[in-house]
Amino acid sequence: MLSQLAADAVLILHLLFILFALFGGLLVLHRRRWMWLHLPAVLWGVWVEWAGKLCPLTPLENHFRHLANGQGYEGGFVQHYLLPLIYPAGLTPTVQLVLGAVVIAVNLLVYGWVFWWKWHKCSSP
Repeated sequence: MLSQLAADAVLILHLLFILFALFGGLLVLHRRRWMWLHLPAVLWGVWVEWAGKLCPLTPLENHFRHLANGQGYEGGFVQHYLLPLIYPAGLTPTVQLVLGAVVIAVNLLVYGWVFWWKWHKCSSP
């Protein structure tokens, strides 16, 4: 039971990292210091996708799932809703290139908007 909870916690952490890599630039509106944490997360996410590498969270989650020996209930929220978001079916190298490009595009838009907003805020009388 504890291993199943640990696996689910790692999966949720993985999802939060993905969301941070995609939208964490919005935190720069609050404090610029977030940029120093967010930009490496973006670079890591794009590298993992484009190089076809595994995020270290994936083997860690698999380790806990293996320790759980299939314990836990089938058909729960985590398995049905979060697993397909993080590990989509049909993940090919081409899809991974597109996902990496999406991460870059979203962040260019977010940072463009953040800098535009900051610039307009600072230049207002």
